[in-house]
Amino acid sequence: MSTEEQPTTESAPAGNAPRSLAEALRARDDASLAALLRARPDLITPVPTDLTQLATRAGTRASVVRALERLDRFALQTAEALAVAPEPAAYGELLGLMAGDDRDPVVAQALPRALGTLREQALVWGADDRLRLVRTARELLAPSAQHPSPTGLGPTVAEAASGMSPGRIQEIVTAAGLATTHDSVSAVAALTELFTDRTRMSALLDGIPADSLEVLSRLVWGPPYGQVTADPAPRLRLLLDRGLLLPTAPGTVVLPREVALHLRAGRAHRETQPVPPAVEPGAAHRPAMVDATAAGQAYTALATVEELLKDWDEGGPAVLRAGGLSVRDLKRTAVALDVPEPVAAFWVELAYAAGLLASDGDADERYAATPAYDEWLELPSAERWARLAGAWLAATRTPGLVGGRDAKDRTLSALGPGLDRSAAPEVRHRVLALLGTLPEGASPDAESLLSRLHWERPLRGAQSAQDDDLRTRLARWTLSEAESLGVTGRGALSSHGRALLGLPAAGAANTAAAAGVAESAGAAGAAGVAGAASASDTANAAGTSGTPRTAGIAGTSGTPGAAGTTETAGTAGTTETPGAAGTSETPGTSGTSGTAREVDAASEAGPSGPGGGLPARPHQPPDTAPRPVRTPAEQAADAAHAARLLAPLLPEPLDHVLLQADLTAVAPGPLRRPLADMLGVLADVESKGGATVYRFTPGSVRRALDAGRAASDLHAFLAEHARTPVPQPLTYLIDDVARRHGHLRIGAASAYVRCDDDAVLNEILADKRSAGLRLRRLAPTVLAAQADPAALLDGLRAMGFAPAAESAEGDVLITRAHARRTPPRTAPQPVPEGPPVPDATLLGAAIRAVRAGDLAATAPRRTAPDAAPVTGGELPRTSAAETLATMQAAVLTGESLWIGYVNAEGAASQRVIAPVRVEGGFVTAYDHTADEVRTYPLHRVTGVAELAEDQP
Repeated sequence: MSTEEQPTTESAPAGNAPRSLAEALRARDDASLAALLRARPDLITPVPTDLTQLATRAGTRASVVRALERLDRFALQTAEALAVAPEPAAYGELLGLMAGDDRDPVVAQALPRALGTLREQALVWGADDRLRLVRTARELLAPSAQHPSPTGLGPTVAEAASGMSPGRIQEIVTAAGLATTHDSVSAVAALTELFTDRTRMSALLDGIPADSLEVLSRLVWGPPYGQVTADPAPRLRLLLDRGLLLPTAPGTVVLPREVALHLRAGRAHRETQPVPPAVEPGAAHRPAMVDATAAGQAYTALATVEELLKDWDEGGPAVLRAGGLSVRDLKRTAVALDVPEPVAAFWVELAYAAGLLASDGDADERYAATPAYDEWLELPSAERWARLAGAWLAATRTPGLVGGRDAKDRTLSALGPGLDRSAAPEVRHRVLALLGTLPEGASPDAESLLSRLHWERPLRGAQSAQDDDLRTRLARWTLSEAESLGVTGRGALSSHGRALLGLPAAGAANTAAAAGVAESAGAAGAAGVAGAASASDTANAAGTSGTPRTAGIAGTSGTPGAAGTTETAGTAGTTETPGAAGTSETPGTSGTSGTAREVDAASEAGPSGPGGGLPARPHQPPDTAPRPVRTPAEQAADAAHAARLLAPLLPEPLDHVLLQADLTAVAPGPLRRPLADMLGVLADVESKGGATVYRFTPGSVRRALDAGRAASDLHAFLAEHARTPVPQPLTYLIDDVARRHGHLRIGAASAYVRCDDDAVLNEILADKRSAGLRLRRLAPTVLAAQADPAALLDGLRAMGFAPAAESAEGDVLITRAHARRTPPRTAPQPVPEGPPVPDATLLGAAIRAVRAGDLAATAPRRTAPDAAPVTGGELPRTSAAETLATMQAAVLTGESLWIGYVNAEGAASQRVIAPVRVEGGFVTAYDHTADEVRTYPLHRVTGVAELAEDQP
């Protein structure tokens, strides 16, 4: 085997190979265990008592399925190859299944990394000459008639012949040119040896007619099963007689695994993918243009969210009985925002995820803005955007699902249940991180991006449906939503989007990418394989351009990104768990932070001690190394940095407008809030864009007068904020509406109209449009109506009058819009996909507890000659007097003891303690299991046993 084909081995002595997964884990050092628990955090939820329990948990079906789903394509193909290999398998056999008889150098170079990943995640254990796939993984991946393997291989000769009669087996052996044997077992072994011998098998196939070989070629790559009649054709009969096809059921035959592997030249897969496909750049843009476009989208996003919540300011739509927004209300919202319904659903869900929108909880439950919305409005624009973008990145709610169907064929509605998808945050981060590997200002080719995601997370057993799988749809939605939100501009990652993700700046990323490529090239070996592997990824940093706009992103294309994200930098030596210092998830446990630092230091320094041959982090291809989990403090710092980068790109709010003679006002940019609020009452928005056009109408001026403003206030307001002279038509409009405003007074009788000018009342009565109000004269200046005051106001305003409502005392009522707010609400919490990745502090405490528990479970016990032996999982049993005497003796001698203990909840455990003091019915001792001094009541100690001489 050449140098580059050497695998990463576990450092077990040749004569002391592990006999179980628990023994293999016991041989690992702390850094290797920490890497396992990071990759599979479900294994420490809760913390196992010892390494045997950890190994048992690592072999459960749910945990193994979760681990397999998080493997990249090549690592999964390696596991699939081990599932069809003999157990145990030597590394050479695995290499033959993966690289074929010609030993593909690219596959040979990448195989140690894939095997190291499987070993790190405790899916494979054993030395290189005895590799074993954990039993559950083998059961999931091994081929069967009910669950075909992705390899397309069938059962072995021994498995297929298990139900055949001994006479039939001997007939096949004879037809294949082998000597008959005395039993079926030896006959099957001889047939297997023939099929696995390349030379003899080639000679056997040379004597097979071409039409029979054509049948084998149809089955060679799977599925390996075929149907035959009761009287098969001669070409099939020939194959059946020689055992090249074996019957498995009436009318069904199968191609034995050994025959298929020979026809495949030893390959388990038709196509292996050892190197991740590169994300190809598409269209190239100037970075400044990308940032400017993204800033414009960010400003539009802020304006859209404000407009949405202003539209719902007096109380939004009602909440459906099952929860969520009705289809009719979503359509109405889309019309108000002037966007398509899917886009409206995105903005509604974004406001909800940011905690700006919630249901009010009243009897007639409606949606409304939360008090947090008012606080959000007071923030600077860049900080408001950072809050929206941060909520979007972390949200598990998926607006793209709105309008679809759930498992019970119910329509999924915006703000309703059933929209959470745990994979959404991870896919968003990964898609944007891959954009960051492209040259600055370059957008991705959508298909190459999806191909990369499929390689990193392949679908087991569903490769044919990848275009419709959830991760693919999440990736496409991420590209579209990131563009709408301003994280990307023209499809390229912006500088503030890069900062929001915690990615290095463009220059730093290029440097890191170059370092990662150099390191990969250095490890490539004589075959030059790594150079070829890294070249595909390094193309991202080389400045290539191109990439058509991603489908589904309206009017946008491109994506900037600095070459080489922290993914690549991680390959060059980034730390695994930054920010762990100063955090604590296990308060009250002494020495935790120190152990956490030791775990990180061990990860940096490389493996040492038992299991030192297994690396803490297997070699990862460029851009596939997992990124460290960011702490909330780091995320807040990244958001603040993104806001600082975005702030100079956003337009400054203006304090003036341009008045025109056609009764319009032009706001050449965003307006300061008091000006925008007042202008929104005094005029109607006619058009939006880079500049907003407002139109003054009699109705809008009356609205301002109804809000309590006088004509003089409106003239002063316009004179103060207009850069141009106030046009005479606008002055006349305000004066004319103010002169007529309140001339008619509406009150409640049920309703009446009062006016000092009886001629106006005569005009109203003569107007046919007033018939529906059913008016009658009570006095020369008073009309009574059978309509309510609100309907009477609307009816007279529709007739061209400017009535005003008055109170019972005769005062004009001021009508202002009252903002409706929900009680304080918290933003919805994301639904996690599984247990969170533990930080270094928790890892240190967990590993220490597991080691101590393992010591208590495996330490040899010293037993009295007449005492019954104690098994490993059984608590010791001694009398109270014996327990007390043994404890007191241990205090004097300083020896450690093994005790059984039952806590207040009745949970039994085993512990190794070093007693320090025994008094008052309590023993104070250093507990090796908890790694701290504790006090135990003696009446809860079930028994005690001394440890062997060589134990601490």
